[in-house]
Amino acid sequence: MAHHPQHHASTGGIAKPQTQAIWKTFWILLGITALEFIIAFTMKSGPLRVAIFVGMTLVKAFYIVAEFMHLKGEVKFLIWSILIPLVFVIWLLIALIVEGGAIDQVR
Repeated sequence: MAHHPQHHASTGGIAKPQTQAIWKTFWILLGITALEFIIAFTMKSGPLRVAIFVGMTLVKAFYIVAEFMHLKGEVKFLIWSILIPLVFVIWLLIALIVEGGAIDQVR
C-alpha cells in the first residue's frame, strides 16, 4: 500500500513550513542574548546592570510568549489577563527581595 500525502479540502493542502519565522525568532533572541553577554563582560556589577538584565530577560520572555504561545494575534483581554498577574508576581518578588535585605540590617 503506497503512502500518499493527505490533502484536506478545508485547508487546501498541506501547510508550508514556517522556517522563515522560526529563523527570524532565532536571530532576534540570539541578538538579545549576545547583548546580554556583552553587558555581562563589559559593565561593572551594580543595580544598573541588574536592571538591564531583568529588562532584557523580560523582553525575551514576552517575545517567546508572543511567538511560540501564539499570543501575538490574540484578543487584548487575554493578553491583559496574563500580563496583570505577572506584574503582581514581579512586584511580590521585588518586595520579598527588599524585605529580605532588611533582615540583615536589623541584626
